[in-house]
Amino acid sequence: MTPTARHLVDEILEEIFLRLPTPAALARASTASPRFRRIITERAFLRRFLALHPPPLLGFAAGVGGFYPAQDPHPSAPLARAIVDAADFTYSFVPKAKSWFGHWHPCDARDGRLLLEASYRFDLETIPSHAVCDPLSRRYVVLPAIPEETTIPQERLFEFRSILAPIAEDEDETSFKVIFMANYKSKLLTYVFSSVTLQWCVAASISWGSLGTADPYLARPLCNNLHSFFYWDADWRGKLFVLDTCRREFYIANFAAGNHRQLLNKRGHGMIRSSIAVGTDRALEMFSLIGDYGSDALYGLYHTTQQNDGESFNEWQLKNVAALPRGCLYDTVGATEGFMVLRGYQEPHHGLPGNRDVEDLFSLDLKTSELTKVCRVAPQDPTRRVCSYFGFPPSLSKPSL
Repeated sequence: MTPTARHLVDEILEEIFLRLPTPAALARASTASPRFRRIITERAFLRRFLALHPPPLLGFAAGVGGFYPAQDPHPSAPLARAIVDAADFTYSFVPKAKSWFGHWHPCDARDGRLLLEASYRFDLETIPSHAVCDPLSRRYVVLPAIPEETTIPQERLFEFRSILAPIAEDEDETSFKVIFMANYKSKLLTYVFSSVTLQWCVAASISWGSLGTADPYLARPLCNNLHSFFYWDADWRGKLFVLDTCRREFYIANFAAGNHRQLLNKRGHGMIRSSIAVGTDRALEMFSLIGDYGSDALYGLYHTTQQNDGESFNEWQLKNVAALPRGCLYDTVGATEGFMVLRGYQEPHHGLPGNRDVEDLFSLDLKTSELTKVCRVAPQDPTRRVCSYFGFPPSLSKPSL
């Protein structure tokens, strides 16, 4: 066969493989012959396949050395079991952090990578150490400390949050960026670490006074991980503080206006929290978990959309309500890749037995409003934070670092 003919056959095979319905089917095809595997595991092909078939939710990384795989009858359960056998979620391959506490725990996940933090056990006001790792390939990068001269040592650090930034289309797939937000008494500092420069830089800084408040306690981080936006809310002022991590700019959106204000004031209901804001061309969508504290204990996820009038973002309209099954009390955990993650647990109610020792994690498809139970978790997990882990089967996964 001539090189031209061989190349043409490879292109035809690529088109066939792109039409396979699931990553599991693709993994099975890759085992049929060395040629199939070579084509399927090429990064260019996997990028095309990923655009058509988003990677499945395989489970949740949590705590120190914890991973909760998807369980039957979830469709990802077989792949999740393979991931558990192949990956190291104890992070034993990452050098011990330079703190007396020393244990790594996941704080964010994206593209098969995990962002790890290690902080002093009883000093949550100290900037933590960071590392990025791929638990499948066991590759890692330990990040340098944030330069002390860029911090505000004379002020108290009230809160911090670390996230993995999305990879831009023109960036190399092996590169990554980490965003660290430090909530000081006087201002909000945002740092960015680039795997290209291997350095931290101050990407954005704004005083709380400029955001309309003098009290950093009143600004609470919301879930992010979609479209490169990060959000804080200030319920007492009805505002959202928004950081566009691509433009490295802050702006303010009205939180309690129009139909959204009516939702907040709905009689007999209480807002558990507004858990995700999605930025699309600087317009926002929000998914708010609302609980009915009446005898039925009903929960619903209210989808409100903010309307852009060209000047400001002041009108919210109710788009959809996803009713949640009865029998559980719910809380939000996070959101990413088009899914909301909810925690549900049984609570004694009107004489009915309950069990707070049983917690289930659910995923809600934000497009279809389909709620799916993923797994049962240990409620005693001290971090109470879980990171949604998406990926391909081990046979298709390329090292991400």
